[in-house]
Amino acid sequence: METFPTNWGRWGADDQLGAVNLITGEVRARAAAEARTGRTVSLARVSAIAPLTGGPTASMTAGSTGVQTVMMFTGDAPMAMAEVMIMTPHHPEITHLDGLSHMVVDGQVYPGIARSASSGPAGVRHGAADAFGDGILTRGVLLDLAPGGALPEHHAVTADDLDAAARRGGVEVRSGDALIVRGGWERATAGDRDLPGMTSGAVRWMHDHEISLYGGDIGDARPPIAGDVPGALHRLALTRLAIPLLDGVNAEALAAVCAELDRYTFMLVVGAPRIAGTTGLPVNPIAVF
Repeated sequence: METFPTNWGRWGADDQLGAVNLITGEVRARAAAEARTGRTVSLARVSAIAPLTGGPTASMTAGSTGVQTVMMFTGDAPMAMAEVMIMTPHHPEITHLDGLSHMVVDGQVYPGIARSASSGPAGVRHGAADAFGDGILTRGVLLDLAPGGALPEHHAVTADDLDAAARRGGVEVRSGDALIVRGGWERATAGDRDLPGMTSGAVRWMHDHEISLYGGDIGDARPPIAGDVPGALHRLALTRLAIPLLDGVNAEALAAVCAELDRYTFMLVVGAPRIAGTTGLPVNPIAVF
């Protein structure tokens, strides 16, 4: 890892935005130009709920989201309805944004902050997901690695795979772009199957192309790729390069629209809830054509 590129110090010793700093005003204007028809597509999974009355392990689907609901009302008088929601943002059934504090390597988070200085019992103090509370707006690029199908089990995604997908889509990846990858997998329902995932070479490709944000229906391979950095996407892209990750993306509807329009670029808007002090937050990324 010593020879792998790093963005530590690139935007200052206290930076909390990481590669999102690559999204300049010019990049946002370029992204806005992608919104030509106003057609929108959500990249979020539909997450089921489990009622609290079923107990703390209640599940409505295999591998519950852990979102549990209590309806609070009394008597017969009409009144507003409300919920209490308990969730684990990093659960694979929830589309979420990883904050830069999420992955700790050698006791540190980006950009060299000790874990003890980053997080504590009261929550995250440096690198929390709500650092992106002003929203992320940039040009999104879909690279479909398996058009009409799915990548083979435990496929190691390389830089060559990303280049080939870009050529198929007729896309030139530019500085500040968000990379959305479709591998044709559903991690939340994959069970014990070996998952395809990103290699360190694919992550270096992201650095070379100055990717500002990664989102995909695949992430790190399971089990790790032999001879490669284990968990390359989280250990290298998130921690060393400070590329925020959209985990649990549903890319199927997006891929269908891109194929229909024969257009693999769009404006991408990601709004993170302003809930302070967390390592990740649920989000609903929207592609605008």
